[in-house]
Amino acid sequence: MYEAIARTNNKNNIMPKSSAKSDNSKSGKMSGKSSTNSNNKTDNASSTGSGKQSKLANAVKVRHILCEKQSKCLEALEQLKNGKRFNQVAEMYSEDKARSGGDLGWMSRGSMVGAFQDAAFNLPISTLENPKYTDPPVKTQYGYHIIMVEGRR
Repeated sequence: MYEAIARTNNKNNIMPKSSAKSDNSKSGKMSGKSSTNSNNKTDNASSTGSGKQSKLANAVKVRHILCEKQSKCLEALEQLKNGKRFNQVAEMYSEDKARSGGDLGWMSRGSMVGAFQDAAFNLPISTLENPKYTDPPVKTQYGYHIIMVEGRR
């Protein structure tokens, strides 16, 4: 659901910046530092996984799983905790165009909605083999996202 997350101009039928609302409330708001526990999830109550690097980065290579209902997103999260690969869980659970295993590609700072962007730029870089993802899921106006970052530039 690149269209739902990205904020660009109307010529591509993608939501304009001015109409995108940021939902920085409760679940999934990335703040402070991130740490990863033995389940490879990112703990939102700790410190930033990439420190100054996330402040300097202008783009992140992002994958996500998007579910309208929190319960479905939590099921997907359980699959990840049980060792399923992120791209496989995205194909099974994500309600967007997750044909590419949830891969949104490179997204620049300012092109994502608030809570999603905050989480993406605060997550450490990880791989499909050893994913670090948001837990709890990040809530935006589009639903609940489990986000994973594969690169930063």
